[in-house]
Amino acid sequence: MVTLAEVARHAGVSASTVSYVLSGKRSISLETRERVEASIQELGYHPNAGARALASSKSNIVALMMPLRSDMYVPVMMEIAIAVATTARTHGYDMLLLTGDEGASAVRRVTRSGLADAMILMDVELKDERLPLLRESDRPAVLIGLPADTTGHTCVDLDFVATGALCVEHLAGLGHRDIAVIGEAPAVYERHTGFAERTLDGLRARSRELGVRLLHRPCEGGYQAVAATLARVFDERPGTTGFIVQNESAVEPLLGLLRQQGRAVPEDVSVVAICPDQVALQASVRLTSVSIPAQEMGRQAVVRVIAKLAGQPEDEVALLTPELSARASSGPAPI
Repeated sequence: MVTLAEVARHAGVSASTVSYVLSGKRSISLETRERVEASIQELGYHPNAGARALASSKSNIVALMMPLRSDMYVPVMMEIAIAVATTARTHGYDMLLLTGDEGASAVRRVTRSGLADAMILMDVELKDERLPLLRESDRPAVLIGLPADTTGHTCVDLDFVATGALCVEHLAGLGHRDIAVIGEAPAVYERHTGFAERTLDGLRARSRELGVRLLHRPCEGGYQAVAATLARVFDERPGTTGFIVQNESAVEPLLGLLRQQGRAVPEDVSVVAICPDQVALQASVRLTSVSIPAQEMGRQAVVRVIAKLAGQPEDEVALLTPELSARASSGPAPI
């Protein structure tokens, strides 16, 4: 392994000069800096991360807090995580992934230990217990998701209120007046997870405005749970002709059960999903859907946390505009 001293000898400078070039703590002439950087490149020198952190009080690491729970759709979360990691790397930062359901204790561990220079939090709840600690900390942070009160926080998210409204508008425009929502698992609503609650707000508000009857039923996902939920929907609202699904695990079981019952999609029943494009396009019926822009959410979160590290501390809420793609699963309501 190439050492700092070897770089110094190769460049014809002192070891301290190489250190100053790496840390930026002192002004070094352009000629000397270029000579040192050329030696670093030629020799393939990589500064020791621990030593660099001690010298600069920086770790060059961004912590991503992504609790992995059984009631969440992990592929979307991992897509966000990959976008965070790759974007952070382009800015010279590595990612520390924290997947445990530790809540506030994980924030304390990062802030007190200096494990990371900044934090990005996912799975944000409306009354998230982690947020008071973030306000007290000097570590820059960005939320992927919206709490009830965004004051003092920088947030990036899909506009889930507008997403819910857009789904209702699409079905109402096709003449559907009885719409059922197959929602996330009950625990997601019990935690008051922001994206699920805000989608529901949008669904309900737009339904009232358009005179649509809306029925929302949480669902665990999986064949048996979806079968029970579907039976309950048709028992309570036999005239239901439109479904909005915000639960990726329920998509294929729902389509299969509708087929078994002799309900054709979209001739008898229309289905709209809030899901990644991959889920919509690979379903047994190509789904009309509002896409989850996972990569863009991860990328924008990193861009904003890097800006905070550079001394641009302005807090902001960045909501991505939802886009609905009409496909084979939605059509005019049956007469």
